[in-house]
Amino acid sequence: MKIEATLLTPETPIIKIKIGDKYYPKSILTEEIIKIENGDSEKILSRHLITEGLVLLDTEMYYETPKTVIFEIEEESVVMNFIYSSNVETQIEQLEGDKYSKENTHNIFYTDNFKATLNIPAFTQVNYLSIILSKEFYYNIINEDWQLHEKFSKNILNKQSSYLTSKYLPFTPAIQWVTHEIKTCTRKGALKRIYIESKIKELLIYQLETINVKPLSKEKIDKEDYSKLLEAKKILDNDYRNTPTLPELSRLISLNEFKLKKGFKACFGTTVKSYIIKLRMEHAKELFQSKSATVSEAAYKCGYKDVSHFSAAFKSYYGFSPQKFKINTDFLQFWLIGLSLLF
Repeated sequence: MKIEATLLTPETPIIKIKIGDKYYPKSILTEEIIKIENGDSEKILSRHLITEGLVLLDTEMYYETPKTVIFEIEEESVVMNFIYSSNVETQIEQLEGDKYSKENTHNIFYTDNFKATLNIPAFTQVNYLSIILSKEFYYNIINEDWQLHEKFSKNILNKQSSYLTSKYLPFTPAIQWVTHEIKTCTRKGALKRIYIESKIKELLIYQLETINVKPLSKEKIDKEDYSKLLEAKKILDNDYRNTPTLPELSRLISLNEFKLKKGFKACFGTTVKSYIIKLRMEHAKELFQSKSATVSEAAYKCGYKDVSHFSAAFKSYYGFSPQKFKINTDFLQFWLIGLSLLF
């Protein structure tokens, strides 16, 4: 499988990767970073994780003038695609979809010899995460006969390019969290391969869930209100330790409390309060997994003044106390280190 991305005018190679298509569970991930800058502001930063049958691309771009990028994948591939920016015009041979990308959306597609033209507007921060799998790799993480993706699987077997679902779907909090874990992974060697593959499987579960659960309709929420609800979500994402009260959040986005509560639930599938708790608990889990905080420190870093309130919230969310979670995490890390010695 060969993967290439080229920036036109002037022609500049961004990505040039060639790998085998086989699935080798013992192969180690290698990492490369591509950094291209033009002056102080225009830049391309692309981080790649590479092994047989798998390439993970985490790419950021920003330009002061419109640019065109040609992206190609030679041979059959399944791509798990996560888009963090909007208004990028995309033309894909053999695939029909939305003309312009939408912020914080995802999909999966299969192609046999993929070619896309991306027209990137000026002064737009572009970021996408693409997980490119050979067909053999994909079928080693999901059974080809599963009814969860029966139609998609038949298209792959027939070499018919297609999307898993006709439209790119909004990120769920779970998808946001797992992509964040992938982007910030600092493990090395065999542990990194085990970890990244487990996260790819987890992401696939969440993506399949989004097509098997009827999406919440946003048609009843007008465009202006929906934009304000996205703003509210960003406020919470940016500082979930010191979150505003509902009345304060309502004033910040200029939307009354009733519309805020009802609209947030309709758009994101959870209440404002539950979303804040989710963000805090996921951050706490990350702190414990990295061994960078005690229970008291985690409580403070997650916005709790009282450790007992934090412990109660953690147990309610995960089903066991933070102390027990730390013990289990330490044991798992010890077990994984032992396992890596076998490879």
